[in-house]
Amino acid sequence: MFIIQSLQTFGEYLLLMGKTFSRPERFRMFLKKYVKEMSDLGVDSIGIVLLISFFIGAVICIQMKLNIQSPWMPKFVTGYTTREIMLLEFSSSIMSLILAGKVGSNIASELGTMRVTQQIDALDIMGVNSASYLILPKIMGMITIMPFLVIFSAASGILGAYATAYIGQVLSPSDLTIGIQHEFNPWFMWMSIIKGLFFAFIISSVSSFYGYTVKGGSVEVGKSSTDAVVMSSVLILCSDVFLTKLLS
Repeated sequence: MFIIQSLQTFGEYLLLMGKTFSRPERFRMFLKKYVKEMSDLGVDSIGIVLLISFFIGAVICIQMKLNIQSPWMPKFVTGYTTREIMLLEFSSSIMSLILAGKVGSNIASELGTMRVTQQIDALDIMGVNSASYLILPKIMGMITIMPFLVIFSAASGILGAYATAYIGQVLSPSDLTIGIQHEFNPWFMWMSIIKGLFFAFIISSVSSFYGYTVKGGSVEVGKSSTDAVVMSSVLILCSDVFLTKLLS
């Protein structure tokens, strides 16, 4: 029963995505909503991304210094491991889980409210492709802004590590700098951005699906918002395994 229900849900998701990725009827209207969604979903998330990344970078630096550093290891190991963790995992995967909670619930609740108040039905009656009109700008806006969020997250984490070095005096800034520059592989940054693009699509499309297909009233809208966050997080974690293996 669970497998059948899952396949049915997946089929409904594919059908909705088929309706979503159609040519916009009015490109000027699409462009206007596209810019608005970039601002609402991405730009408004920069603050929380910078704040969390800053403190996570600081904590990682402290933990690496206290638990890994030893007289047998070079002093730059702390900076090296901090950079690798921020680039390879946190700036893409963990940050996407945070955005799934913030952005995903926002998308699902917005579309769910429009569904239960029959605004989406009104668009359909007027002959407008409501899926493309409402969902496509959200997906494209989130995908466009995600690479910048990944870069900002990595940079903020490195700044957090430097704050620990200067203020907390956990290690010297020069040793941290040597570690951050040690054997830097630019592909790791690109890999983080590519993973972020996939995760951005998952967050925006899955949350839109749960909000767009909600049935009932305000209680069901809240439930669909929770389901969107949970399913987005699960899919991000599952796809992270395959993407890491594929891109490494």
